[in-house]
Amino acid sequence: MIRRLACLLPMLALIGAAKPTLVPDVSQRDIDIIYSFTGAQLLLFGAILYPGGQKPGPNDPPSDIIIVVKGPTQSIQVREKQKVAGIWVNAARMRYRSAPSFYAVASSRPLDQLVDDRTRAIYEMGLDRLQLSPVSSAPASEQKRFSQGLVKLRESSGLYYQAPHAVEITDGVLYRARINIPARVPVGKFTAETFLVRDGRVLAAATREIYVRKSGFERFVARTAQKDGFFYGLSAVFLSVMLGWGAGALWRRF
Repeated sequence: MIRRLACLLPMLALIGAAKPTLVPDVSQRDIDIIYSFTGAQLLLFGAILYPGGQKPGPNDPPSDIIIVVKGPTQSIQVREKQKVAGIWVNAARMRYRSAPSFYAVASSRPLDQLVDDRTRAIYEMGLDRLQLSPVSSAPASEQKRFSQGLVKLRESSGLYYQAPHAVEITDGVLYRARINIPARVPVGKFTAETFLVRDGRVLAAATREIYVRKSGFERFVARTAQKDGFFYGLSAVFLSVMLGWGAGALWRRF
């Protein structure tokens, strides 16, 4: 038995090495938010390493790339408004335990042409396959309505989007894609997951981390608000009073 296992080990190693691998990278590992920040554009690029350096032949299924960029998860509550007696009021609501604060997916072809629904659900590929974790016992139809509303709200603000045909693959080896980061992006650790897909299967995956941080005066204000809330609140009240007094003095003079 031991001899058989010893003979099988090299074969298993060859089988494991027969799969292609990904070597991804990003143009910026750190994004600093300052007062003049209007957004950023990330360039995600890399190479596909095939075993033995042999690329797929012309008769083989083509290799495709899917890139999923996620921001830190957060708890969020979604409220649904209804018109009552001519006035819009908050009606039903639903809380989500772990909704990504940012989500973007770029692919070399439309997702439904690359993988099936089960694979998309496993890897959360696409806005309609996000696992938002609602904290509710409401019927499935109501949960779906609120989830679609949350996705639509974040799509309108540029925090959620998907871009088919955004990944360019050169010679079946090199790939690149651009992801837009809006000005309202939250701070925290982001992950960029790259998937190599062929013939409906995920053959390889790799992850890179991106950090979005506040810098300069914005960072000082954020850290003060978190670590010394009383001093931050007192300073805000004092600044508001002084600005109001200064505006009143100028108004009386002119």
